Amino acid sequence: MTGLKAFCVGLLAALPAAALAAQIGNLDAPAVKPKSYVVYAAEEQSVTAGKRSVLELHFRVLDGYHVNSHAPKSELLIPTRIELQQATGVRAETMEYPAGTSYSFSFDPTEKLDVYSGAFTMRLPVVAEAGAHTIDGTLRYQACDHAACYPPKSLPIQVIFTAK
Repeated sequence: MTGLKAFCVGLLAALPAAALAAQIGNLDAPAVKPKSYVVYAAEEQSVTAGKRSVLELHFRVLDGYHVNSHAPKSELLIPTRIELQQATGVRAETMEYPAGTSYSFSFDPTEKLDVYSGAFTMRLPVVAEAGAHTIDGTLRYQACDHAACYPPKSLPIQVIFTAK
């Protein structure tokens, strides 16, 4: 690679980082908001066919954000919940949501919210016929940071498992 060509390739590779650095240094620039504040780690799982088993659904809230738990402390807050579609050969029971953690804002430390932040796991009890299965669903949540809450989002999920 010639010196000029290597310089141009290096310059093109550095442009996105330079643009981001310029935005970070400019407080007037609008903050870049992620498309999704929660990530789902779809992992194929195995269960015993015909017996009650529990599937684990692993999620992670992006750093700097939190989402309301499944049972927020105010009816005005939007709970995090999963809606699952029926799958042939699978009987899904009621989703088991984890307990949230208490969170309060510095401007009102007396009010405590019940939230998920970082990694959290939901558990889905199922009884399934032998074979490969996929359960489609949607995670509904509302993300907030220390200053504001954002419009509710929907995250499509797939629970993939084999019953043996």
